[in-house]
Amino acid sequence: MDNQIDSNTTYLSVAQVAGHLSVSKMTIYRLVHTGKLPAVRIGQSYRVSEKAVANYLENGTVRAGGT
Repeated sequence: MDNQIDSNTTYLSVAQVAGHLSVSKMTIYRLVHTGKLPAVRIGQSYRVSEKAVANYLENGTVRAGGT
């Protein structure tokens, strides 16, 4: 998990990432906590950069249906 925010980058909420990938929010939280999907923590929530999502899609897999 990264703690630096780039002001030129667009960040998505966990719910937005889950919606884009058609998986559950819990799946995204698992990916963040295991380090498979880099995220920044802002207060009590996580934000994932669009670039991190694109990189994950190129290098990893997410099963449809949120499981």
